[in-house]
Amino acid sequence: MRIQVSRTGGFAGIERHAEIDTTGRPDAQEWHALAERAVAAGRGTPSLGVPDGFHYEITVDGRTVHCTDPHLTEEQRKLITRVLKEGA
Repeated sequence: MRIQVSRTGGFAGIERHAEIDTTGRPDAQEWHALAERAVAAGRGTPSLGVPDGFHYEITVDGRTVHCTDPHLTEEQRKLITRVLKEGA
């Protein structure tokens, strides 16, 4: 499974992109479950957030959803944090 996260917006407007490929990872099942829950709660089109808030695009195996701060679910927040921290 390929998981991609793009973050845009914020006060400085700095974009971040990261990606994780779960193939061969010992924790792949954990990533899959988290990604499925995060994508299920996302929107198909970008939504309005708050001024200077972050906008996120999450893509899991070709399916893309959008979400914004402060309206992230716990699963979305956890997935975004992990991918941006561990991804290349």
